[in-house]
Amino acid sequence: MKALVFERFGGPEVLAYVDVPDPPEETGHVVVRTAAIGLNFADVYRRNGVYHLAGAPPYILGYEAAGTIESVGPGCENHQPGDRVAFADSPFANAERVSVAVGKLIPLPADISFETAAATLLQGLTAHYLVTDSYALRAGESVLVHAAAGGVGLLLVQVARSLGARVLALTSSEIKGAVAVRAGAECALRYDDDWVAAARAFGKSGGVDVAYDSVGSTLDSSLQAIRTGGHVVFFGMAGGDPKAVDPRVLMDGSKTLSGGGLWNVLTSPTERERRAKVVFAWLRDGSVRVEVGARFPLYEGQKAHHLIESRKSVGKILLIP
Repeated sequence: MKALVFERFGGPEVLAYVDVPDPPEETGHVVVRTAAIGLNFADVYRRNGVYHLAGAPPYILGYEAAGTIESVGPGCENHQPGDRVAFADSPFANAERVSVAVGKLIPLPADISFETAAATLLQGLTAHYLVTDSYALRAGESVLVHAAAGGVGLLLVQVARSLGARVLALTSSEIKGAVAVRAGAECALRYDDDWVAAARAFGKSGGVDVAYDSVGSTLDSSLQAIRTGGHVVFFGMAGGDPKAVDPRVLMDGSKTLSGGGLWNVLTSPTERERRAKVVFAWLRDGSVRVEVGARFPLYEGQKAHHLIESRKSVGKILLIP
Protein backbone atom coordinates (compact mmCIF):
# COMPACT_ATOMS: atom_id res chain seq x y z
CA MET A 1 0.00 0.00 0.00
CA LYS A 2 0.99 3.66 -0.30
CA ALA A 3 1.66 5.88 2.71
CA LEU A 4 3.03 9.33 3.52
CA VAL A 5 6.17 8.79 5.60
CA PHE A 6 9.30 10.51 6.91
CA GLU A 7 12.61 9.17 8.17
CA ARG A 8 14.08 12.31 9.77
CA PHE A 9 12.66 15.37 11.46
CA GLY A 10 12.34 18.56 9.47
CA GLY A 11 10.13 20.61 7.16
CA PRO A 12 7.54 19.33 4.68
CA GLU A 13 10.37 18.29 2.35
CA VAL A 14 11.14 15.27 4.56
CA LEU A 15 7.78 13.70 3.63
CA ALA A 16 7.72 10.98 0.97
CA TYR A 17 4.90 9.03 -0.65
CA VAL A 18 6.14 5.45 -0.80
CA ASP A 19 5.15 1.79 -0.71
CA VAL A 20 5.01 0.24 2.75
CA PRO A 21 3.78 -3.19 3.91
CA ASP A 22 0.05 -3.63 4.43
CA PRO A 23 -0.95 -3.62 8.11
CA PRO A 24 -1.31 -7.14 9.52
CA GLU A 25 -4.52 -8.53 10.94
CA GLU A 26 -4.23 -8.40 14.73
CA THR A 27 -6.36 -9.56 17.60
CA GLY A 28 -8.73 -6.80 18.63
CA HIS A 29 -7.97 -4.73 15.53
CA VAL A 30 -9.63 -4.08 12.19
CA VAL A 31 -8.04 -2.86 8.98
CA VAL A 32 -9.68 0.31 7.71
CA ARG A 33 -9.37 1.44 4.10
CA THR A 34 -9.21 5.20 4.48
CA ALA A 35 -11.41 7.46 2.37
CA ALA A 36 -10.50 10.82 3.92
CA ILE A 37 -7.74 11.82 6.35
CA GLY A 38 -7.62 14.90 8.57
CA LEU A 39 -4.43 16.98 8.69
CA ASN A 40 -3.73 18.58 12.07
CA PHE A 41 -1.03 20.72 13.66
CA ALA A 42 -0.14 17.72 15.81
CA ASP A 43 1.14 16.11 12.60
CA VAL A 44 3.41 19.11 12.06
CA TYR A 45 4.70 18.84 15.63
CA ARG A 46 5.52 15.16 15.11
CA ARG A 47 7.21 15.81 11.78
CA ASN A 48 9.30 18.58 13.37
CA GLY A 49 10.32 16.39 16.29
CA VAL A 50 8.43 18.38 18.94
CA TYR A 51 6.49 15.27 19.96
CA HIS A 52 8.23 12.05 20.94
CA LEU A 53 7.72 9.19 18.48
CA ALA A 54 8.00 5.54 19.43
CA GLY A 55 9.54 2.90 17.18
CA ALA A 56 11.88 3.37 14.26
CA PRO A 57 11.56 5.13 10.89
CA PRO A 58 9.93 5.28 8.46
CA TYR A 59 7.29 7.06 10.52
CA ILE A 60 3.70 7.40 9.30
CA LEU A 61 1.87 10.52 10.44
CA GLY A 62 -1.82 10.97 11.14
CA TYR A 63 -4.34 10.18 13.88
CA GLU A 64 -7.67 11.06 12.25
CA ALA A 65 -9.47 9.47 9.31
CA ALA A 66 -12.69 7.90 8.09
CA GLY A 67 -13.31 4.95 5.82
CA THR A 68 -14.58 1.40 5.54
CA ILE A 69 -13.56 -1.71 7.43
CA GLU A 70 -11.74 -3.99 4.99
CA SER A 71 -10.95 -6.93 7.29
CA VAL A 72 -11.34 -7.87 10.95
CA GLY A 73 -8.98 -9.68 13.27
CA PRO A 74 -9.87 -12.16 16.02
CA GLY A 75 -11.96 -10.71 18.83
CA CYS A 76 -13.81 -8.22 16.61
CA GLU A 77 -17.15 -9.99 16.41
CA ASN A 78 -19.13 -6.74 16.63
CA HIS A 79 -17.52 -5.35 13.48
CA GLN A 80 -17.88 -6.48 9.87
CA PRO A 81 -16.15 -5.72 6.56
CA GLY A 82 -17.99 -2.86 4.92
CA ASP A 83 -18.83 -1.04 8.16
CA ARG A 84 -18.40 2.73 7.93
CA VAL A 85 -16.15 3.98 10.73
CA ALA A 86 -13.95 6.89 11.78
CA PHE A 87 -11.28 7.51 14.38
CA ALA A 88 -9.60 10.54 15.94
CA ASP A 89 -6.85 9.07 18.09
CA SER A 90 -5.28 6.08 16.34
CA PRO A 91 -1.83 6.33 14.69
CA PHE A 92 -0.59 5.80 11.12
CA ALA A 93 -3.63 7.38 9.44
CA ASN A 94 -1.63 8.82 6.51
CA ALA A 95 -1.94 5.58 4.55
CA GLU A 96 -4.34 3.72 2.30
CA ARG A 97 -4.97 1.13 5.03
CA VAL A 98 -4.72 1.46 8.80
CA SER A 99 -4.90 -1.09 11.60
CA VAL A 100 -7.15 0.35 14.30
CA ALA A 101 -7.95 -1.09 17.73
CA VAL A 102 -11.70 -1.65 17.97
CA GLY A 103 -11.82 0.49 21.10
CA LYS A 104 -10.71 3.51 19.05
CA LEU A 105 -13.38 3.11 16.36
CA ILE A 106 -16.33 5.48 16.13
CA PRO A 107 -19.31 4.10 14.15
CA LEU A 108 -20.15 6.50 11.35
CA PRO A 109 -23.85 7.23 10.82
CA ALA A 110 -25.13 7.01 7.25
CA ASP A 111 -25.86 10.75 7.12
CA ILE A 112 -22.27 11.76 8.00
CA SER A 113 -19.91 11.58 5.02
CA PHE A 114 -16.32 10.34 5.21
CA GLU A 115 -15.01 13.83 4.46
CA THR A 116 -17.26 15.45 7.06
CA ALA A 117 -16.10 12.96 9.70
CA ALA A 118 -12.41 13.41 8.87
CA ALA A 119 -12.86 17.19 8.86
CA THR A 120 -14.79 17.32 12.12
CA LEU A 121 -14.02 14.60 14.63
CA LEU A 122 -10.68 15.59 16.14
CA GLN A 123 -11.50 19.30 16.19
CA GLY A 124 -15.13 18.69 17.15
CA LEU A 125 -14.20 16.44 20.04
CA THR A 126 -11.62 19.06 21.06
CA ALA A 127 -14.22 21.83 20.99
CA HIS A 128 -16.54 19.63 23.05
CA TYR A 129 -14.09 19.06 25.90
CA LEU A 130 -12.97 22.71 25.82
CA VAL A 131 -16.49 24.00 26.55
CA THR A 132 -17.41 21.21 28.97
CA ASP A 133 -14.38 19.74 30.76
CA SER A 134 -11.79 22.54 30.56
CA TYR A 135 -14.24 25.35 31.24
CA ALA A 136 -17.99 24.89 31.52
CA LEU A 137 -19.05 27.69 29.21
CA ARG A 138 -22.37 29.36 30.00
CA ALA A 139 -24.77 31.63 28.16
CA GLY A 140 -23.93 35.31 28.45
CA GLU A 141 -20.22 34.80 29.07
CA SER A 142 -17.54 36.48 26.96
CA VAL A 143 -15.01 34.34 25.13
CA LEU A 144 -11.72 35.05 23.38
CA VAL A 145 -10.91 32.45 20.69
CA HIS A 146 -7.42 32.34 19.24
CA ALA A 147 -6.80 31.18 15.65
CA ALA A 148 -10.53 31.52 15.16
CA ALA A 149 -10.46 30.67 11.44
CA GLY A 150 -8.58 27.41 11.92
CA GLY A 151 -10.01 23.93 12.28
CA VAL A 152 -10.64 24.01 16.04
CA GLY A 153 -11.16 27.76 16.15
CA LEU A 154 -14.04 27.83 13.69
CA LEU A 155 -15.85 25.02 15.48
CA LEU A 156 -15.18 26.60 18.87
CA VAL A 157 -16.63 29.92 17.69
CA GLN A 158 -19.79 28.16 16.51
CA VAL A 159 -20.20 26.00 19.60
CA ALA A 160 -19.66 28.95 21.94
CA ARG A 161 -22.21 30.99 20.01
CA SER A 162 -24.74 28.13 20.09
CA LEU A 163 -24.35 28.05 23.88
CA GLY A 164 -25.24 31.74 24.06
CA ALA A 165 -21.74 33.12 24.68
CA ARG A 166 -20.34 36.30 23.13
CA VAL A 167 -17.24 35.59 21.03
CA LEU A 168 -14.26 37.82 20.24
CA ALA A 169 -12.20 36.19 17.48
CA LEU A 170 -8.47 36.54 16.88
CA THR A 171 -7.07 35.80 13.44
CA SER A 172 -4.05 36.70 11.34
CA SER A 173 -5.89 38.57 8.56
CA GLU A 174 -9.06 40.51 7.76
CA ILE A 175 -10.17 37.73 5.42
CA LYS A 176 -9.92 35.16 8.21
CA GLY A 177 -11.62 37.55 10.58
CA ALA A 178 -14.57 37.79 8.20
CA VAL A 179 -14.78 34.00 8.18
CA ALA A 180 -14.90 33.95 11.99
CA VAL A 181 -17.62 36.60 12.06
CA ARG A 182 -19.70 34.61 9.57
CA ALA A 183 -19.27 31.63 11.91
CA GLY A 184 -20.80 33.59 14.79
CA ALA A 185 -18.13 35.79 16.36
CA GLU A 186 -19.43 39.18 17.49
CA CYS A 187 -16.27 40.82 16.18
CA ALA A 188 -12.78 39.86 15.03
CA LEU A 189 -9.32 41.34 15.51
CA ARG A 190 -5.92 40.68 13.98
CA TYR A 191 -2.88 39.77 16.05
CA ASP A 192 -1.22 43.07 15.14
CA ASP A 193 -4.13 44.95 16.76
CA ASP A 194 -4.15 45.85 20.46
CA TRP A 195 -6.30 42.82 21.14
CA VAL A 196 -5.58 42.71 24.87
CA ALA A 197 -7.15 46.13 25.39
CA ALA A 198 -10.01 45.17 23.09
CA ALA A 199 -10.65 41.98 25.05
CA ARG A 200 -10.71 43.93 28.30
CA ALA A 201 -13.33 46.22 26.80
CA PHE A 202 -15.27 43.33 25.26
CA GLY A 203 -15.75 41.63 28.62
CA LYS A 204 -18.21 43.10 31.09
CA SER A 205 -15.84 43.01 34.07
CA GLY A 206 -12.56 44.35 32.75
CA GLY A 207 -11.75 41.32 30.63
CA VAL A 208 -13.22 38.24 29.01
CA ASP A 209 -14.45 35.35 31.15
CA VAL A 210 -12.35 32.78 29.30
CA ALA A 211 -9.65 32.72 26.62
CA TYR A 212 -9.02 29.61 24.55
CA ASP A 213 -5.36 29.80 23.51
CA SER A 214 -4.02 27.37 20.90
CA VAL A 215 -1.15 29.61 19.81
CA GLY A 216 1.12 29.26 22.84
CA SER A 217 3.39 32.25 22.33
CA THR A 218 0.38 34.46 23.16
CA LEU A 219 -0.26 32.90 26.58
CA ASP A 220 1.06 35.82 28.63
CA SER A 221 -1.18 38.24 26.71
CA SER A 222 -4.17 35.93 27.12
CA LEU A 223 -3.70 36.09 30.88
CA GLN A 224 -3.79 39.88 30.63
CA ALA A 225 -6.95 39.77 28.54
CA ILE A 226 -9.12 37.88 31.03
CA ARG A 227 -10.98 39.48 33.90
CA THR A 228 -10.16 39.14 37.57
CA GLY A 229 -11.19 35.57 38.36
CA GLY A 230 -11.08 34.67 34.67
CA HIS A 231 -9.77 31.52 33.04
CA VAL A 232 -7.30 30.70 30.26
CA VAL A 233 -7.35 27.28 28.60
CA PHE A 234 -4.01 26.52 26.93
CA PHE A 235 -4.37 23.73 24.39
CA GLY A 236 -1.85 24.26 21.59
CA MET A 237 1.43 25.79 20.48
CA ALA A 238 0.84 26.63 16.82
CA GLY A 239 2.77 29.88 17.27
CA GLY A 240 5.59 28.53 19.40
CA ASP A 241 6.30 27.76 23.03
CA PRO A 242 4.83 30.10 25.67
CA LYS A 243 6.92 32.01 28.17
CA ALA A 244 7.06 30.61 31.68
CA VAL A 245 4.11 31.80 33.78
CA ASP A 246 4.79 33.47 37.11
CA PRO A 247 2.30 31.92 39.58
CA ARG A 248 1.98 35.31 41.28
CA VAL A 249 0.14 36.56 38.17
CA LEU A 250 -2.52 33.94 38.85
CA MET A 251 -2.63 34.71 42.55
CA ASP A 252 -2.80 38.50 42.17
CA GLY A 253 -5.70 38.34 39.73
CA SER A 254 -7.39 35.23 41.13
CA LYS A 255 -6.95 33.82 37.63
CA THR A 256 -6.96 30.21 36.51
CA LEU A 257 -4.77 28.60 33.88
CA SER A 258 -5.46 25.06 32.75
CA GLY A 259 -4.11 22.82 30.03
CA GLY A 260 -6.20 20.79 27.64
CA GLY A 261 -5.45 17.54 25.86
CA LEU A 262 -7.96 15.47 23.89
CA TRP A 263 -6.25 12.18 24.68
CA ASN A 264 -6.98 12.74 28.38
CA VAL A 265 -10.75 12.77 27.86
CA LEU A 266 -11.09 9.95 25.30
CA THR A 267 -10.69 7.43 28.09
CA SER A 268 -12.90 4.57 26.89
CA PRO A 269 -14.92 3.40 23.88
CA THR A 270 -18.10 4.49 25.66
CA GLU A 271 -16.74 7.97 26.34
CA ARG A 272 -15.43 8.25 22.78
CA GLU A 273 -18.81 7.36 21.27
CA ARG A 274 -20.75 9.56 23.72
CA ARG A 275 -18.76 12.63 22.80
CA ALA A 276 -18.84 11.81 19.07
CA LYS A 277 -22.64 11.58 19.18
CA VAL A 278 -22.75 15.13 20.54
CA VAL A 279 -20.55 16.33 17.67
CA PHE A 280 -22.73 14.53 15.12
CA ALA A 281 -25.80 16.14 16.71
CA TRP A 282 -24.20 19.58 16.33
CA LEU A 283 -23.73 18.86 12.63
CA ARG A 284 -27.32 17.71 12.18
CA ASP A 285 -28.99 20.64 13.94
CA GLY A 286 -26.72 23.22 12.33
CA SER A 287 -24.98 24.29 15.53
CA VAL A 288 -21.73 23.80 13.64
CA ARG A 289 -20.90 23.76 9.95
CA VAL A 290 -17.65 22.29 8.72
CA GLU A 291 -15.49 24.31 6.38
CA VAL A 292 -13.00 22.27 4.36
CA GLY A 293 -10.32 24.73 3.33
CA ALA A 294 -8.41 22.44 0.96
CA ARG A 295 -8.19 18.86 -0.26
CA PHE A 296 -4.94 17.27 -1.38
CA PRO A 297 -4.24 13.81 -2.75
CA LEU A 298 -2.20 11.90 -0.17
CA TYR A 299 0.77 11.94 -2.55
CA GLU A 300 0.77 15.76 -2.32
CA GLY A 301 1.28 15.67 1.44
CA GLN A 302 4.21 18.08 1.21
CA LYS A 303 1.94 20.74 -0.30
CA ALA A 304 -0.67 20.19 2.39
CA HIS A 305 1.95 20.63 5.14
CA HIS A 306 3.29 23.78 3.50
CA LEU A 307 -0.24 25.20 3.47
CA ILE A 308 -1.07 24.43 7.09
CA GLU A 309 2.21 26.02 8.22
CA SER A 310 1.71 29.09 6.03
CA ARG A 311 -1.17 30.37 8.21
CA LYS A 312 -3.06 31.05 4.98
CA SER A 313 -5.49 28.13 5.25
CA VAL A 314 -9.05 28.52 6.48
CA GLY A 315 -10.89 25.57 8.00
CA LYS A 316 -9.79 21.96 7.71
CA ILE A 317 -7.23 20.46 5.33
CA LEU A 318 -7.98 16.95 4.11
CA LEU A 319 -5.73 14.32 2.55
CA ILE A 320 -7.48 11.97 0.12
CA PRO A 321 -5.87 8.54 -0.50
